[in-house]
Amino acid sequence: MSDADVPAAADDHYIVVSADGHAGLACDDYRPYLESRFHPAFDEYVAERDAHRAESLEMNFEYIMGWEKDNEEGLKGAFDPAVRDKELDADGVAADVLFADADAVTGAASPPFGAGLFAGAIVDPDQAFAGAHAHNRFLAEMCSHSPHRRGGIALVPITHDIARAVAEIEWVAAQPGIRGIMIPTMWRDHTPYNDASYDPVWAACAEAGLPVHTHSGEAPMEEYGEHIGAYLAEVVWWTVRPAWHLLFGGAFERFPDLKFVVTEAAAYWAPDMMWKWDQYMGGGHTTKKMAALLQGKISKLPSDYFGTNIFIGASTMSKEEIRRRYVIGTDVVMWGTDYPHPEGTWPQTAAKLRADFADVPVDDTADLLGLTAARVYGFDLDELRPIAARIGPTPASLGQDPTLRADPAVTAEARWWKAEYGVRPPV
Repeated sequence: MSDADVPAAADDHYIVVSADGHAGLACDDYRPYLESRFHPAFDEYVAERDAHRAESLEMNFEYIMGWEKDNEEGLKGAFDPAVRDKELDADGVAADVLFADADAVTGAASPPFGAGLFAGAIVDPDQAFAGAHAHNRFLAEMCSHSPHRRGGIALVPITHDIARAVAEIEWVAAQPGIRGIMIPTMWRDHTPYNDASYDPVWAACAEAGLPVHTHSGEAPMEEYGEHIGAYLAEVVWWTVRPAWHLLFGGAFERFPDLKFVVTEAAAYWAPDMMWKWDQYMGGGHTTKKMAALLQGKISKLPSDYFGTNIFIGASTMSKEEIRRRYVIGTDVVMWGTDYPHPEGTWPQTAAKLRADFADVPVDDTADLLGLTAARVYGFDLDELRPIAARIGPTPASLGQDPTLRADPAVTAEARWWKAEYGVRPPV
């Protein structure tokens, strides 16, 4: 990437790469992608999804029907690539990353057997892989249209069978437009992700250049009952948890090219965890034994793995997170529309960007809106520039001063604890 991708004038265009979007079929439409021997069990799953939708409609009919009616055409972009390109253009998005579970309102577009955002709850290994592969077959077809604009995130249930997982990774790696995998957020009764038995998975992903993801959604629902507040308080923790298991388990030392992305779990947690984890390397006599125990597991400060191995798809990041961009890292955090979910910015992305980025320097904006994501996912900027020149936002459209650049001194001082605590890598 070069300075040419940072707007220098009011009418220069940003390359926007949304790091969080969703694609998928209505549940029953996955049938042709699923092996026939799973159809009886699949019929039961579809019936359960239909019942869930009926229950959702009973509780929230006006909102659901209003959302679906008002956005009827645009919602088709979850499975129709031509419609998706049209909606991306209207939102000023040059390319986007595609996760499963396109319907966040009623759950009526979930992969077979719940193989998407709640995959950790699947008990049967055969159903886990069958549901994942059915979605991956659809996703490969979806991404074969305009693959330079697609970042498909394939489903791989690694907790059930590592050899089968590696085979699936090798298959998806050969499909145009597939740029990452998503693993179950929760391993539940299976081996935790800090275990070296997963090394064949990490090796396959590192070799293929496929970032590994968790995505917000899964949590121990059986514990919450009707207490949705408890779920909201904890779901981010569950989504981020695998990242520190890989970090402190030494996965990034064994596979330095491995990338891990936490998506739609915000980014507010990152600064506190960075300084606290780094503090294990100094800042007081009580941490000395911790630093010694981490020797051989990590060779850098924990915060230094952010931007090289750990990244954050913060979706429609809050203004507070944008204000904390230097401590989180503009080379770490990536913005996204969450299309076509109603909690995202689509179809009002232009207005949201203007409201949140008007006072942000243009070089920071370029990183947050697209350049960091392009680097993480391997998008070809030469292919995206003509699209951005046609539909992308500009400093003028965002109300920005095109001469405003980040202050290097402010950036350098953002992670204040390194000097204050005198922290050092554990080597």
